[in-house]
Amino acid sequence: MDFEKLKKFLVKAKRNTYATDGEDNEETLLDGTKELEFKEGDFLYRDRYFGSNPFIGEEVVFYNGKVIWGMNYCGGVISDVSSEEIYVFLKKALRQVDKIIPFRGPKHFEDGKLKYINTVNGDIKKFDGIEEIFLNEKGIYKLIYHGGIVN
Repeated sequence: MDFEKLKKFLVKAKRNTYATDGEDNEETLLDGTKELEFKEGDFLYRDRYFGSNPFIGEEVVFYNGKVIWGMNYCGGVISDVSSEEIYVFLKKALRQVDKIIPFRGPKHFEDGKLKYINTVNGDIKKFDGIEEIFLNEKGIYKLIYHGGIVN
């Protein structure tokens, strides 16, 4: 497996799905799952989730029709701050994803009074992490995730 190609594809897929379009470009499946999809060459990325606050979901990457990578996540707003404001900021942070840690957003991102922190353990093969948003140092959003290579 070429992990560099996978990382580059993940960055592109994430920047072209939820981080950009979010709920505006998703499909609702028969079971209520919401799905975003991105395809390029032999790679296909699917992000499927249930709910909105809280929510739970998974991202899966296929290569030539075979699942090669996946990630599960669960999170939501943990305060009375406007969800809309939080998710607008979250999408800004998620657009900063890079191939060093192509799972969610960068390790750190700030815009005004909002701060995004992404604490990650591991690498593309096996990882786990916590994504948090703070307003004036108070936690207002939290997401837990984990995943890696699928054989």
